[in-house]
Amino acid sequence: QVQLVESGGGLVQAGGSLRLSCAASGSFFSIVTMGWYRQAPGNQRELVGRCFNDGSRNYADSVKGRFTISRDNAKNTVYLQMNSLLPEDTAVYYCNAAARRSSYSAITYDYWGQGTQVTVSS
Repeated sequence: QVQLVESGGGLVQAGGSLRLSCAASGSFFSIVTMGWYRQAPGNQRELVGRCFNDGSRNYADSVKGRFTISRDNAKNTVYLQMNSLLPEDTAVYYCNAAARRSSYSAITYDYWGQGTQVTVSS
């Protein structure tokens, strides 16, 4: 019931920056968390960072100090500002949202975007 549309991926040199965006739409009661995951070829999908609706943030240690997640609740949009990019940041980045479907159930369901490729050249 939630559609996630990602944008902003591309090719950038090491040390450069990219900004990813993800907008959620559809039928849902509320979105509890929004975040970003990534998956490189041959690797498991890993958490990059996520935003909770109380304003707190989690980041993977590998991106702390370089990546920043922000969230616009009014637009149901999450952003990932990536600075000082490294070749090891190369991956497909996936937007994730955990949403409640109704006002009478606190259960959340995970939704995923289609992914956007980020490639960092050395």
